Amino acid sequence: MRRAASEAPARRSGRRRVGRPSSGAGRCAGGGLRLAAVLSAALLLAGPAVAVEPDEVLDDPVLEARARAISADVRCVVCASEAIDSSQATIARDLRILIRERLVAGDTDAEVLDYLVARYGDYVLFRPPWGPSTYALWLGPFVLLGLGAAGIVAAMRRRPEAGPTPLSADEAEELARLREGR
Repeated sequence: MRRAASEAPARRSGRRRVGRPSSGAGRCAGGGLRLAAVLSAALLLAGPAVAVEPDEVLDDPVLEARARAISADVRCVVCASEAIDSSQATIARDLRILIRERLVAGDTDAEVLDYLVARYGDYVLFRPPWGPSTYALWLGPFVLLGLGAAGIVAAMRRRPEAGPTPLSADEAEELARLREGR
């Protein structure tokens, strides 16, 4: 014989639950939401991946901080949108080591960046300098935005003005009849 929902046995506490069905649907949904919340929090709290390997780290903390600052502004030539500091590519590792070698040799930050630009071009920098070779890079987004705005304005001007449409003969007759009260 089936028990009524209010008489369903309690879990392990020995108490009976009153007024709630004994199906496990609520437990699964709540557990799933809890799991999703925990996973979301873990993903949000996870720090950025750092690819600098222990054998690359310099003993001098000041030089290491300078190397990290430089490599955060240098683009991986393979990954394109990733800094060499977080890239796993072999060329990124080579560039990180090269930066550290140049700093240990006594180069300034600017000299290290100049060396990389001379070897790989302005492409290697996340913030390329303002110059004739990069005008299109710096001005391109604004030019495209202006062209888009001009296109929208031209399309709006070409569109006919929305005015009241004239009544057809039948509609005018109907309106006149309604006004007279027939």
